[in-house]
Order: sequence, then structure tokens, then C-alpha cells
Amino acid sequence: MFEEDQNSTAKMASSSSSSSSYNSPCAACKFLRRKCMPGCIFAPYFPPEEPQKFANVHKIFGASNVTKLLNELLPHQREDAVNSLAYEAEARVRDPVYGCVGAISYLQRQVQKLQKELDAANADLLRYACHEINSTTVAMQGIGVVPPPPPPPPPRPPHEQFGNYYHQPSSSDIMLQPSYPIIPWNVDMNVVNQRGGGDNNNNQGNM
Repeated sequence: MFEEDQNSTAKMASSSSSSSSYNSPCAACKFLRRKCMPGCIFAPYFPPEEPQKFANVHKIFGASNVTKLLNELLPHQREDAVNSLAYEAEARVRDPVYGCVGAISYLQRQVQKLQKELDAANADLLRYACHEINSTTVAMQGIGVVPPPPPPPPPRPPHEQFGNYYHQPSSSDIMLQPSYPIIPWNVDMNVVNQRGGGDNNNNQGNM
């Protein structure tokens, strides 16, 4: 009988503790001192073991503004929004003047510094590669090894390569050829006629 009473007491205690932990208000409702309803919009994102998270968000943004923001978002977007608000609120509490802008500026300076270091390292690698190429070329010339010649140009097409050498004269070319010798354009025709007539007269006189 005594053992049954102990078991029943233990069951009641465990059930009461589980119900109290299940029905414990979220950090937002506990901070605002109100009853946490089953459909509380803050409960999934502000658990009771993180009271400072909602305290910072409420101090910087206000509970009503956060409620309005969460109601305007889709359910799958609310967790990211709450995490962003919590980060910005914590940064604003630590640095009331700059807030998260100070952390962002610090990270941007770090990125610029690392980018400069990366550019300098790439420049050093390029100089080292050029130095190695020059050293190899000088060493090959010193031992009498000639670098390989550049590749020959691509061959010309057959119609361009042999067209001038295998041109056969056509009948039109033969017909257009003059039967008399071509006289240069700067020779006086009167002089040519006089010389030609004189030669004929001399030949006739001799005959």
C-alpha cells in the first residue's frame, strides 16, 4: 500500500513538472508579463531559455513592431528575420553609435586587405614564372641547344599555289596578240616612219 502511494505521488510530480515545462511561457510573453497562448507568434523563435534575446530585440525595435513584421512574412521566412533582428539588436546594444555597421565595416576592411595580399602573391608568382622561363632559355643557349623553330605556316590551297604556273593560253588570248611589235608610248611615230622610209629608199637605190 505504501509503495503504491509513492508511485502515484511520483507520477503526479513528473506529470506536473512536464506540464509546467510544456506550458512555460516563451521569453517574449514572460518579459511582457502576459499569458503565452498556444498560437503565440513569438514562441517558436524566443524560447524561455533565451530571455536576453527578446530583451535586446524589444529594446531596439519594440515588441509591436516585431509582431507586425512577423505577421507580414511567410512562416518559413520568420526564423531568418528573427535571427537578423537579434543580431542587429545585440550589435546595437554593444555599440549604440554604429551598431552592426561597425562590424560590417571591419569585415569589409579585412576583405580589402586579403584581396591586396592575394594580388601581391599572384604578382610574385607571375614574376617567378617569367624568371624561370628566362633562366631555362639562357641555359639552353649556353649548352648549345637551340630552341625548336616555330611551326611552318599552313599550306596554300592548290588553286592559289599552281594557278600562275599552269595557265594555258586560250584562243581569245592568241587572237588578241598583235602581229607587229609593240612600240613604247614615249617613241615619236614620225621619227620611226622617217627612218623606215629612208631605209627603203636606200635599199631601192642600191638595187
